[in-house]
Amino acid sequence: MESPAPQRRLRAVQFHLLPPTAAVDDPQPQLHANLSAGEFAHVQGYSVVLPEKLQTGKWNVYRSLHSPFELVTGFADHPEIGTLHDNFVRAAEVFRYHKSLGTRVRNDGTVGEYTWMTYGEAAAAREALGSGLVLNGIQKGACVGLFFINRPEWVIVDNVCSAYSFISVPLYDTLGPDAVKYVVSHANIEAIFCTPDNLNTLLSFLSEMPSVALIVVVGGIYEHLPSLPSITGVKLMSYLKLINQGRNSLQPFSPPEPEDIATICYTSGTSGTPKGVVLTHGNLIASCAGFSRSFRFYPNDIYLSYLPLAHIYERANVIVGQYFGGAAGFYQGDNLKLMDDLAALRPTVFASVPRVYNRIYAGITNAVKTSGVLKQRLFRAAYNSKKQAIMSGLNSSPMWDRLVFDKIKAKLGGRVRFMMSGASPLSPDVMDFLRVCFGCHVTEGYGMTETCSGMAMTEEGDTLSGHVGSPNAACELKLVDVPEMNYTSEDQPHPRGEICVRGPSVFQSYYKDEIQTKEVIDDDGWLHTGDIGLWLPGGRLKIIDRKKNIFKLSQGEYVAPEKIENVYAKCQFAAQCFIYGDSFKPCLVAIVAVVPDVLKQWAASEGIKYEDLGQLCKNPRARSAVLADLNAIGKEAQLRGFEFAKAVTLVPEPFTVENDLLTPTFKIKRPQAKAYFARAISKMYSELSISDDATEKTG
Repeated sequence: MESPAPQRRLRAVQFHLLPPTAAVDDPQPQLHANLSAGEFAHVQGYSVVLPEKLQTGKWNVYRSLHSPFELVTGFADHPEIGTLHDNFVRAAEVFRYHKSLGTRVRNDGTVGEYTWMTYGEAAAAREALGSGLVLNGIQKGACVGLFFINRPEWVIVDNVCSAYSFISVPLYDTLGPDAVKYVVSHANIEAIFCTPDNLNTLLSFLSEMPSVALIVVVGGIYEHLPSLPSITGVKLMSYLKLINQGRNSLQPFSPPEPEDIATICYTSGTSGTPKGVVLTHGNLIASCAGFSRSFRFYPNDIYLSYLPLAHIYERANVIVGQYFGGAAGFYQGDNLKLMDDLAALRPTVFASVPRVYNRIYAGITNAVKTSGVLKQRLFRAAYNSKKQAIMSGLNSSPMWDRLVFDKIKAKLGGRVRFMMSGASPLSPDVMDFLRVCFGCHVTEGYGMTETCSGMAMTEEGDTLSGHVGSPNAACELKLVDVPEMNYTSEDQPHPRGEICVRGPSVFQSYYKDEIQTKEVIDDDGWLHTGDIGLWLPGGRLKIIDRKKNIFKLSQGEYVAPEKIENVYAKCQFAAQCFIYGDSFKPCLVAIVAVVPDVLKQWAASEGIKYEDLGQLCKNPRARSAVLADLNAIGKEAQLRGFEFAKAVTLVPEPFTVENDLLTPTFKIKRPQAKAYFARAISKMYSELSISDDATEKTG
C-alpha cells in the first residue's frame, strides 16, 4: 500500500491534467502554467489552487481567478496609482465637474435636499485645509484624529492626510471617553477634528493629552467656541477659519510613498484596550484594486454613506467610489431617518450589514403576512417565479416587478443596482430574498480591519448563497488545521480549518505592539484570522465557526455561540440575541432584545394586556412564543440538538455601545454581557433545573 505522501503527490499531478476531451481538441500542453507560486495552478470555478511549498505536495493556497499568478498591488487600468493621494489626484483631474460629496444638512442644522461638492471643489478644499494645518505647525508624519460621524468634511480631512503625508486616526464617536483618551495618547495625535457635541468630551480630559496642539471644530456656530487658557498650549479654531487661513497661503503637497503609513485604525476588541492596525497606502490601494477586478462602478453611481467611516469597510467603499468617479451622499446623522435619506438620495449602490438586511427582510415578510390571503398568494407566486428564473440564469417576467417588487425597490429609492453585505454572515434566505425583491446583484464580503476590508467576496453571476465567495485578487487564503475543534484540511466532503490570509492588502503590524503582532502573523507572513472556514466546490469560502468564542457544555460538546446567534437573527421578535452556555450545564440559554412593534403586535393578536414593554417581556406566554420561533428557525437551519436554546429571557432595551454590551463594530462583548445578564442567566438555569427534576419525578 502506498503511503499518504505519494498518494497526495499523485493527486496533485492529476489536478494539472485537463479533461481528455480538451486534450483532443486543444493541441496546447495539458498542464496549467504558473509563473510564481510553484509551476502549476488548478482552477476551481471562482478560485485557483496553488501549492504553498511545491516540495510538500500540498495544494492548499487559494487565489482569485482574476489574477492567479500575481497578487494585485494596483489598479489594472492605472498602475501609476500607488497611494490614496494618487487616487484622489487622478479623480479630481478626470471627474473635476462631477458630483463628489453630498449632504442634506444645512449650515443651520436643518435638513433639505442634497447639495453637492464637485471633485474639483473637494480638491480645492483639501489643499486649503491641508495648508492651514501646515501653517499651524502640523508636520509630515503627524497623526491627525477624526472624531465625528460621516459627513463630507470627514472625507476631505482624510484626503488632506494623504496629500500632506499625515497619518489619519479615526476616533469612534461611540468609543467612550476612556478609549478616546487612550487612542489619542497612544498614537500621539497632534490635531483633532471634532464636532461641537464631541468638543466637551475632549476638553474634559485635555490635560491628559499632552500631544494635542490643535483642535478643529467642524459644523455648529463658530462664534460660540470657548476660549482655552494659553497655559494649555492648544489652539482651538473652526473648520472654516482653518480653511480660510490655508486658502490665503497655499502650501505645497508632501506626497507619500506606497510604503508610508496612511492610517492607524484602532479596533475595539471584546475585552482589553484597542489595538492600532497600521495600514499603508499600498495596503489600501491593493485591497481596493483587488475589489475592482471583480466589480465596476461608474461616474453616474451614487452611494449612500452611513456606515461609520471610522470602520475600514465604509472607508474602502468610499476609496473605490473615488477611483470610479462616483458620488457619495451622506446620511443626516440619524439611523432612524435612514429611509428618508434613501428616498431623497435614491442611491444606485447600497452597502450595509446583516443586522439592517435582517430588519428589511423581517419588515417585508411581516407586511406580507398581514396583507390578506390574496396578496400573500400573489407575493409567493411572484417570489417563487422570479427566484427560479434567477437561479436558472434567466430573466424573470417584468410583470412581477410591476405588480409586486417595484414597491419594495422604492423603499431604497428605486434605483439600487448593487448591494453589498459585510461585517458578519448573511443568512442564505435573506441573501436570496434581497436578490429577488430588489432585482440587483447582491454580494457578500468577508474581511477585517487587518486586511483593509474585503479578503473574499461573492462574484457577479454566482447565485449560490451561504458563502463569502472567492479571494480578493490582492491576497491569498489557506485553511490551517484546528485539531482541538476537529477541523482539518483532510475533512470530507470539504476541507476545513482556520482561515489564514497573506498578501499586499494585509497589514504589517499593530502600532507599538510587537507581541500581539507576532500572535497573529506567523513566520511565513500568514495572518491567522481566528475564523473557521471550509472550501465549497468552485473555490468558494464559507465561514462556519469562530476559533476563540467557543465553550464546552457539561456533556463535552463544543458550541460556537456566534453561529447560533446568526441563525437566530431571523427570528421576527429578535432585534439582537446573546447565546450563553455554562461548562457545568448541559444546555444553552438565550437573551433576546426584542423588536418592540413585532412583540406588541403579537400581544394584541393574543389579547394580552400589559402596562409597558418591560412587563410584556416578562410575560410567560411571550417568552414561550419567542422560544417557539427560535426553535422553528433552528430546525430549519438544522442546528444540532445541543445548539438549541432551552430557555429565553426577553429584554426591552437593545444591546448598545453605550451600555457596554457592543463594540463600536457591533459585536457582542461576551464577558460584559455575561456579567450584565448574570441574574437572568442564573434564573433560567434554575427554572430548567426545576423543570428537569419535575420531569424525572413524573417519569
